[in-house]
Amino acid sequence: MIRASRPAAGPVLALLGIGCAWGMNFPLSKIAVTGGFRSFGIVVLNAAIGLVVMAALLLWRRKGLPLTRPALIRYVFVGVLGTVLPNAANYTAAQHLPAGIIALCMSLLPMVALPMALAVGVDRVTPMRVFGLLLGLTGAMLIALPEASLPDRGSVIFLPFVVLALSCYASEGVGLGRLGRAGLDPLQLLCGATVVAFVLALPLALATGTLAPPHWPVDRADMAIVFAALSNVAAYLGYVWLIGRGGSVFAAQVSYVVTGAGMVWSMALLSEAYAPWIWAALVLVLAGVFLVQPRAAPAPAPVVSRPPTPDGRLP
Repeated sequence: MIRASRPAAGPVLALLGIGCAWGMNFPLSKIAVTGGFRSFGIVVLNAAIGLVVMAALLLWRRKGLPLTRPALIRYVFVGVLGTVLPNAANYTAAQHLPAGIIALCMSLLPMVALPMALAVGVDRVTPMRVFGLLLGLTGAMLIALPEASLPDRGSVIFLPFVVLALSCYASEGVGLGRLGRAGLDPLQLLCGATVVAFVLALPLALATGTLAPPHWPVDRADMAIVFAALSNVAAYLGYVWLIGRGGSVFAAQVSYVVTGAGMVWSMALLSEAYAPWIWAALVLVLAGVFLVQPRAAPAPAPVVSRPPTPDGRLP
């Protein structure tokens, strides 16, 4: 693991590229729901596309999916808490909230995860981290409370869906920190979890009427789903490489890039505009994330399945 204070150009460029790829998922999800796709149906389509890519990679590497009891437990754990539940919540929120606002809210993940980690004894509290949590809470209040913060004040009732997604992602990350990966490499864990997500989401999509077939000829919403699924797999594997090359603390800085890129992509692709309250919240939240994250490189952290995008989560 490289611990130099000045990472080489390769890891820095990878950090920027991974963050931009994950950040694009926020407006892509908005485009998908605007085009008629919904919650569990998007989970099914994303899982199907991702499985094709990951299966090809496993075959190329001549690896299979272990089916031991510990492995199956982790597939189910990550598939439910890291994909099905939070993604369905995020896609529901994307129908009513600006994509950039969801990107900003997702950056609160380290602040949601820290109290959980403290409760189970896998992290420690410091005065600076407490101050960071307070900054993040203040930023969240600037998003939810001021009358001028959201373009439609009625959409504030959908913020709890984002909170649900954050809680699922945090629980998954902390849980994996306790469980470990049981010898699974990141691609095996992601692929196995995606199989579980597909199997669980398919009947839910059929029962809720949210499984919509792709359009023909394909339109903007179809392409958004394809690009979101492909970019998520590529960014995740790039993130795993980045942890090995630059260390987990350096790789965790991708959170800042994802948040900023998500808001910039949303302005570019969706012509979104944000009130001054939102920009103030961005500054407070990013400052809080900086204080909450560990300052020194610990032992390599367990790699979680996705970043906090509408189909993943931030490390």
